[in-house]
Amino acid sequence: MPMLSYVETPKYPIVLAHGLMGFDELRLAGKYLPGIQYWRGITEALRANGIEVITAHVPAAGSLEIRAAQLSENILEKAGGKSVNIIAHSMVRVYEALYQLFILIVSRASRLPVIYRALKAVGIETGAFSQLTRRYMQEDFNPRTPDRDDVRYFSYGATVEPALWSAFRQSHRIIMREEGPNDGLVSVSSSRWGGESGYKGTLVGVSHLDMINWTNRLRWLVWELTGHKRNFNAIAFYLGVADMLAEEGY
Repeated sequence: MPMLSYVETPKYPIVLAHGLMGFDELRLAGKYLPGIQYWRGITEALRANGIEVITAHVPAAGSLEIRAAQLSENILEKAGGKSVNIIAHSMVRVYEALYQLFILIVSRASRLPVIYRALKAVGIETGAFSQLTRRYMQEDFNPRTPDRDDVRYFSYGATVEPALWSAFRQSHRIIMREEGPNDGLVSVSSSRWGGESGYKGTLVGVSHLDMINWTNRLRWLVWELTGHKRNFNAIAFYLGVADMLAEEGY
């Protein structure tokens, strides 16, 4: 995916919204070490091209309602009353995959109740975990949260074939069985949003973490040394999304 030589500036600011168990920036050693960014290098690349960017922060495991309320507060506080373009990573079917993985963990080691109680004990919102089912999304959340007529929706899907040592191997197998091709946590079928004109395509050979530029550089180095060509550049991808939003008038 080549880097664009020129990127149109969207009319409205871009809000980057992280997924389940996500963050905007982690500082494990306070001011002594650089922070770890969820949107690795993407925020800086967009800003370097003159694009106004807002990085949102919501409770990592809060319920959808709590997360939405916090996101709304972020936007009201930082956008100055302007309309915005929200670019969100993950969520929705990632819940189903994590739910099934948690069930697997419980059946093997009975650790989930301990993890759940530990999160609650330190004051971390855990409402998301009660919504980790397909039934909840299809029978509860989706019917009472229809698309708005005054909002335009765009989406991308991704597929990957995880290596033997990949952290996504188990979740990929589960989702492949239930919904088909996926990026390790989200299926292509559940990524489609916005109708035929809104779905912008499927990225092939791209994992869930590749999408936010957490690509394993050693993996790509090995690939290139063995004659493979790197097929995805996350920064180029998001610059392309910004360019598309500008062309669409947003």
